[in-house]
Amino acid sequence: MAEVTLTSIDKHYGDFQALKEVSLAVPDGSFTVFVGPSGCGKSTLLRAIAGLEEISAGSIGIGGQDVTTVPPSDRGVGMVFQSYALYPHMTVRENMEFGLKIGGEKREVREQRIAEAARILRLGDYLERRPSQLSGGQRQRVAIGRAIVKQPRVFLFDEPLSNLDAKLRIQMRVELEALHHTLGATMIYVTHDQVEAMTMADQIVVLNEGEIEQVGPPLELYHRPATRFVADFIGAPSMNFLAVGMTGGVASYRGTPLGGTWELPDGEYTLGIRPEHLRAGSGGAEEVRLSATVRVVEQLGGETYLHAETGPGDSLVVRTEGDRGSRVGEELDLGLPRDRVHLFDRSGARVEEGGA
Repeated sequence: MAEVTLTSIDKHYGDFQALKEVSLAVPDGSFTVFVGPSGCGKSTLLRAIAGLEEISAGSIGIGGQDVTTVPPSDRGVGMVFQSYALYPHMTVRENMEFGLKIGGEKREVREQRIAEAARILRLGDYLERRPSQLSGGQRQRVAIGRAIVKQPRVFLFDEPLSNLDAKLRIQMRVELEALHHTLGATMIYVTHDQVEAMTMADQIVVLNEGEIEQVGPPLELYHRPATRFVADFIGAPSMNFLAVGMTGGVASYRGTPLGGTWELPDGEYTLGIRPEHLRAGSGGAEEVRLSATVRVVEQLGGETYLHAETGPGDSLVVRTEGDRGSRVGEELDLGLPRDRVHLFDRSGARVEEGGA
């Protein structure tokens, strides 16, 4: 297996710059997820690592070797695509064997690797079937098996679950996590689904308009987002945001003081808080208070989401117990625990009390 290092990667398509000075270390054996909205550059970056996209500037290293100009077939990577890319006229066995044949591997080596991949992926009963005889999840496992038999230094996944239904996506997420544990391999995974990123990754890389917004473990990004963009993108439902003003240590929302004193310079800020951290009803002295009116109630069984209006055009989501019994039109007195509140300046950067 191998560490992947990216140094000052740029990628231009004519006048459009898809990647901007991207530098990153993907640790050996990690499960690193590139996440971000459509068009942020995550798939372009993955394809650059694979050698399928020529970079405009910078360098790419795999296992200590500079592979910037090395052909894709010699980089030691195995790639799994969104479309599976299986040969429809070949059996499962033949699909997994094809790349090994082209590479000149001996028959006994091919058979041994296919048998091992089939064992890991539970494909032993399907080796003589063709892709059309398989379910979507089985076809995706064949595509993964085709990568495994190559024994790559790095596995690359480009939105491999996006064609599956919701239930199968969850099942395949679990299987991929188990596969990573079994192989101990370096895996880089691209998705636009932040839930996949949170549940699967050791390290998340959040990309926005060709640049890295933040890199870190999932819970670090969730609890301490470096920017408003990360705070908004990571989490489902996303973080609530309110525009607040700060004057003389007093924070106000629409002219109403929120309570408490703040060690921040005067100015305009965005206050953020996650739905599960809002408290309906009386609270402690360390809470900021806010009034809201329930407009929509979403009952999901184990939990209920209240969509509440705090002012004209402003709303937030409150997560409560599933049997709370809330109703449309209910007036809420909300508590915002100070240790759960996030503040962002006008540039979108995170700020801390008593500091930047």
